[in-house]
Amino acid sequence: MTFDELRAEVEAWIVDEIDPAAADELSALLAAGDAAELADRFSGPLTFGTAGLRGPLRAGPNGMNRAVVRRAAAGLATWLAAHDYRGRPVVVGYDGRHGSLDFARDSAAILAAAGFDALLLPRLLPTPVLAFAVQHLGAAAGVMVTASHNPPQDNGYKVYAHDGAQIVPPADAEIEAAIRAVPSTRGIPLAPDSVTMLDESIVDAYVGAVAALIGPGPRDIRIVHTALHGVGTEVLRRVFAAADFAPLISVPQQERPDADFPTVAFPNPEEPGALDLAVALARQQDADIIIANDPDADRCAVAVTSEGGQWRMLRGDEVGILLADALLHKGIRGTYATTIVSSTMLRALAAKHGVGYAETLTGFKWISRAAPDLVYGYEEALGYAVAPELVRDKDGISAALLVAELAATLRSKGSSLTRRLDELAREYGRHATDQVSVRVEDVSVIDQIMARLRANPPATLLGEPVTVTDLLPDADVVRLTWTAGRAVVRPSGTEPKLKAYLEVVVADGSAEVAQARMALLREQIRATLGI
Repeated sequence: MTFDELRAEVEAWIVDEIDPAAADELSALLAAGDAAELADRFSGPLTFGTAGLRGPLRAGPNGMNRAVVRRAAAGLATWLAAHDYRGRPVVVGYDGRHGSLDFARDSAAILAAAGFDALLLPRLLPTPVLAFAVQHLGAAAGVMVTASHNPPQDNGYKVYAHDGAQIVPPADAEIEAAIRAVPSTRGIPLAPDSVTMLDESIVDAYVGAVAALIGPGPRDIRIVHTALHGVGTEVLRRVFAAADFAPLISVPQQERPDADFPTVAFPNPEEPGALDLAVALARQQDADIIIANDPDADRCAVAVTSEGGQWRMLRGDEVGILLADALLHKGIRGTYATTIVSSTMLRALAAKHGVGYAETLTGFKWISRAAPDLVYGYEEALGYAVAPELVRDKDGISAALLVAELAATLRSKGSSLTRRLDELAREYGRHATDQVSVRVEDVSVIDQIMARLRANPPATLLGEPVTVTDLLPDADVVRLTWTAGRAVVRPSGTEPKLKAYLEVVVADGSAEVAQARMALLREQIRATLGI
């Protein structure tokens, strides 16, 4: 595309822009002749990835802004009407990120104008409350404005289907087509006066349903909690109080929503340094465990102390297995599901207990649909669905409650989460997992690495012959497996990262052997990928 052609496209967008600040932003770029920036912003519209539409807050079709959101809402309304959902409720929620409230209000007003009973959550709330509301209210769909754990300059737009799970193909592609067919942003009707603002009863219903997931039992546990400047603190406190736990000890600098996330480089519990303030407070307060939620509280991280008093964050696979084990011992039967990049240990637990097991592509939109009788699902990226009948998506609040229940129960018996993990390792073998990742500025680098891997995969890893499975076209994933381990390589669905998910299995449960093998595997994978 020539610059003159690009200019014409940008000027047409400016004429149709409904936000004067966004129009000025694009006009300034045109005046400066910034062809590279404009080409990026107009390289194409945002598309539904692993977790919905997600992108930087900036003007133009390849960013999150009011014009893009209005077009998304109009496209969703068209798709819902074509599937005979008109007249049914559509629930809209939002978190504390920049622009979230405006995006949510615009979406609700557009859905109302299109003939839907548009229900707006009463205030900024966690994503699990929105997912719960879709099922609880029998809605046709749900919209959550959030970018979860992305950097502060991002926002996003998750769409939930009538079953309370995030949309999957072909719905996502059909909605994208409907968005592209919207002729004019300015021409989209809005009916803000027809939007229904839900009251606190929807939050009360969520709190009561989640608190009821656990019964009487030990509650003697000191927990430090951080919301990482997100929206989880208040609802989590209410759930724990309703379940008769003592008040959690909140990290004061991070307990209230702040869209700039001032104390962390990235508001993601997995990132180095994200839990530093929580660890310092836990040491000061002599806490038993740390629980961290990401900004929209759909993920849950857990940190524990070792015998030497050092704090470490449990891996998502470790928490996932602990929760599965706890539910199995409660007699919860049905299908237990995880993803192709998570530990294979869940398969062993399911076989031992005689329950169903399913393995899906990455993303909770797939886990949530793994089986009609799904009772539990988890992904290694700190996502857990402990009660899909309530929230058919990852829920960091209900997961936190069940972690607290398990930790308190084990503590009452003189045990701990780490000791239970060691017991499980002795019974099922030590399934050690780790991740190698690289963050890039230019996402084309990721494509180059994946192409090299496909062209020249390793013949052996850890001295064993490797079986290579390429999941294209269903997913951009290469899986390398051998007798006692695997490596799964894929681009991140939410960030400019390439990730390699590693696992080694040591039959006798030896932590030392597993650690040594994992260290070697990390080196071999880095060499293979050239990172």
